[in-house]
Amino acid sequence: MLPIAADGMPGTAPPADADWQDAELSEPRVELPKGAQGVWIRLQVPATEPWHRPGLLAGRMYGMDVQVYEGGELLFESNRDFDFDQSRLLMPLDAKPQETVLDVRILNKGERAGFLTPPQLGEFDELDRGYIRKELPSLLLGVSVVFLAAIMFICSSFLSRRQRGFWISLCLIALSAGLLIAAYSPLLYIYFPEAAPVFLACFELSLFTMFPALGYFVNEALERKSPRFQRFTRWQTYYSAFGVLSFIAYRLSDGALYGFYSIVSVVAVGLLMLVQMIWISVLAIAHTRQGDRQARILSLGLLAFAVSSAVDLILYYASGKSYVLFLWKLGIIALIFSLVVILARRVSSDYKTLVSYSRQLEQFNLSLERTEKLKIISDLAASVAHEVRNPLQVTRGFLQLLSKKEDAQSQDYITIAVSELDRAAEIITDFLTFAKPELEVVSRLELCDLLDQLELIMGPHASMHGGRLTIVSEEGMAIMGSASKLKQALINLIKNSVEAFGEEGFVELTARAEGGEAVLRLKDNGEGMDKELLAKLGVPYFSTKTKGTGLGTMVTMRIIEVMNGSIVFRSEKGKGTEVTIRFPLAGDIAAAQTAAAALPD
Repeated sequence: MLPIAADGMPGTAPPADADWQDAELSEPRVELPKGAQGVWIRLQVPATEPWHRPGLLAGRMYGMDVQVYEGGELLFESNRDFDFDQSRLLMPLDAKPQETVLDVRILNKGERAGFLTPPQLGEFDELDRGYIRKELPSLLLGVSVVFLAAIMFICSSFLSRRQRGFWISLCLIALSAGLLIAAYSPLLYIYFPEAAPVFLACFELSLFTMFPALGYFVNEALERKSPRFQRFTRWQTYYSAFGVLSFIAYRLSDGALYGFYSIVSVVAVGLLMLVQMIWISVLAIAHTRQGDRQARILSLGLLAFAVSSAVDLILYYASGKSYVLFLWKLGIIALIFSLVVILARRVSSDYKTLVSYSRQLEQFNLSLERTEKLKIISDLAASVAHEVRNPLQVTRGFLQLLSKKEDAQSQDYITIAVSELDRAAEIITDFLTFAKPELEVVSRLELCDLLDQLELIMGPHASMHGGRLTIVSEEGMAIMGSASKLKQALINLIKNSVEAFGEEGFVELTARAEGGEAVLRLKDNGEGMDKELLAKLGVPYFSTKTKGTGLGTMVTMRIIEVMNGSIVFRSEKGKGTEVTIRFPLAGDIAAAQTAAAALPD
């Protein structure tokens, strides 16, 4: 190889007395000495007779203008009027039985010129197809990322305003990264040279777009926890706008501002990129230590991008600029993948929040609807119950008198009428309990004693229905409330369980202290309920029994509420129902239990 001086005429052949430098094809050298404008390369080409249509291929090379001579005669020429020096040399040869010497003249504007890969001999068409197969994946990768970005832009119209900015920033990152990868491929400039200015413009504009978009995305992903980095991203955006204006001025000047623009686009942008990547890495590591999963994913993506880019640069300079950068493409893909994962997690989190909010809103609406119904019933019960009970009692008394005087057939009807009046009186009593749930007498209740009494009352009732009632209680638990009201609530629940019995039915009631609370769990193996029926429990007039009024469960829930307790129903169709009731323990017992829990084991 022979450098061509900047002030010398290239000529059609190298000087006869030139001082050639030996170079191995396996170790190409492309870095030009200072003051050189290109290089002569002399190739010893063996016989080409074995091939039907021989060809010569140098798959990777740096050069703007390329001419190939044999004995001073021009065989091949390729000239470029755009600033992209990655190219190839592919030319047909004549089939000759003897060795030939070819002189290749390569001129370039930059500091490099020559072959990056050793020239190959072979069938011309096979060499062309092999080159395309080798370079096409990189181009397809870039086009695929651009296509993905386009789809993401379309999908952004379905997002909320809060999500859209976050999403569009990722779209810009994907779009600019895809254009950088695609516009860096030599195939576009070889097969579409007339569109080269467009490809170069896409490359430059993508370079100015990607990193401000990345800064914005990182700010949003890390929830804007670094105001300084946010200001840096803003200034980087201003500089990118300045860079775009510089690019336009450079194009309008027809290359006269090349020196100025190279500083703006190469030196300054590279420095800003380096600062940004280091800063983002520091932020990501800081948030990783705080247990932020998004920061961990971002750190992995940035690490892949930074390491691949660093390895690319090290190999590039270590090889004397004969290395073609390609690892940075894989790094960009890894970074985009990590950003997509972050975005997916963000959208998933927002979706979960939305679903949770919707469920809470639904529960609030149900609670509000139930409260309104209960208020109406409470007001109605308070004003009507006493007035209705009095005539019912009078009617019942007269029916009892008539039953002594009427015949046997009439007495059956009168008995039915009396039982129905008694049922109506029970409903009125439930109304009164619901309308005035205040505890007339609040006292200290020993749950163990109260549950023993309840077992004596309800045990025979369960046996009459072919089942059994089991009550297990810890001793020493006490709550504040009304014994009669609590008995009424528990009797209502046990009666519901007993009436849902099947064969070999059982009801199990356990009571134990947990965390300063008395927890009562009532479990049966009855018919159970599905989710729809379970959601309606406590709604006035709703009952799963044919003769039920729907007031018993409502009154039970109201009593427990007045006693500062809580009640939760769990049920599954065909597997029974479980009711969990919690009451705060009496003050001294709760304090003792808390103190015991605080003692070391």
